[in-house]
Amino acid sequence: MAVTMAQRNTASVIPLSFSASNVRPSTSSTVLPSLSGSLNSPDVESGNGAQQPPQFTRTRRVLNAIQVEGEPSWKQSYRYFLLGSWFNVLLVFVPLCFVSHNLGWNVGLRFSFSFLAIVPLAKLLGEATDQLSVKVGGTLSGLLNASFGNAVEIIVGITALLDGQLRIVQTSMLGSILSDILLVLGLSFLAGGLKYHECNFQAEGAQASTSLMTLACITLVVPAAYASFSANSQNAASQCNVSASIGGCPSPGLLTISRGTAVLLLAVYAAHLFFQLKTHKEFFLDEDEEEEPAKMNALSAIVGLMLVTAVTAFCAEYLVASIEEFAERYHIPETFIGLILLPLASNAPEHVTSIWMAMKNKFELTIAICIGSSIQIATFVIPLLVIVGWASGHELTLFFANFETVIIFVSVFLVTLLIMDGKSNYMEGLMLVTLYAVIALAVWVYQ
Repeated sequence: MAVTMAQRNTASVIPLSFSASNVRPSTSSTVLPSLSGSLNSPDVESGNGAQQPPQFTRTRRVLNAIQVEGEPSWKQSYRYFLLGSWFNVLLVFVPLCFVSHNLGWNVGLRFSFSFLAIVPLAKLLGEATDQLSVKVGGTLSGLLNASFGNAVEIIVGITALLDGQLRIVQTSMLGSILSDILLVLGLSFLAGGLKYHECNFQAEGAQASTSLMTLACITLVVPAAYASFSANSQNAASQCNVSASIGGCPSPGLLTISRGTAVLLLAVYAAHLFFQLKTHKEFFLDEDEEEEPAKMNALSAIVGLMLVTAVTAFCAEYLVASIEEFAERYHIPETFIGLILLPLASNAPEHVTSIWMAMKNKFELTIAICIGSSIQIATFVIPLLVIVGWASGHELTLFFANFETVIIFVSVFLVTLLIMDGKSNYMEGLMLVTLYAVIALAVWVYQ
């Protein structure tokens, strides 16, 4: 016989270790309750020898029963969720945001607390979405990221829209695009270029993405041209007594163009997802990307996503409610708040991730974060807000001020020129950051 002595000893020990009289369930065990009859009893002892309440035991059995074997436990999931990033230190501003608003504190404190509270909430939304994407995988993962990738922008945009602050909606969306394609992409190219002589990425995927961005940019130029040259639009504007900050008086033609274009852009975005996730996904894949194991179980990620979305909605409402008074008190242009400040809060975690990936020479991820996010805002979020405004009786259009239309056009033009060859260096990053700084300066003095 080829059985060793160690194997015989092991075989003789195994039956003894499962004697019914000697087995006691461990409080630290992750074995499902169904594997031990004693765990199904309401009289399971706690770690200190005391009897646990039946309600607590039943709750624990339910949580364990819906946890898939091999997944992180609920405790492990939420420990990672809440303690896995230094951004979560800023969660202290979430209760301060609620308290300052309800007690009527100084508007500077209310705006600052709401602004800072959005930063960790955006990080948690992204983390919950990423962890859920790991579990579903494949096409569903791409659709999930497409739906929740810019959840903060959607929440802030809808909140401002329903509050009637249409200019804040427009400027914050435009600011998010500029922040992604100029500031974040520029800093990523700059940081990566200082570490590596030349940085490479797939030119085909980048060109397809920038072409779609160019199309979205052109759809903003058309309403601006119509508003500038159409007699009907000019007559409506001349007879309007409504402030431009709450939408002005768009002509019926301008509303028709904006709403029709919004529907078409949503269709193009759906086609882009099919192009990216199905037919031409090789253009967007990073061959060196390693798949990381899930650090949260699926149900804990769903619960976390729902809870953080609800809290973000309240903080966004408080933030939007304080913008007008904050701008008047401290003489800060509302356009500057929408174009520059708000995108910094909602995109801060995304910015850090993009720069970190660039420093690790993972420029496929950097392009996906920066260009992908800007495409999502231009072809999904903005058209969605136009449709929501149409349904709710708010006349949001795709007509931005001529100044803003020129800004977005030249920004997209420069980005397209710089990434079309599939290569980058620190000088290209410096160009993008410089353009963003010039735009920020111009917006500060723009009236």
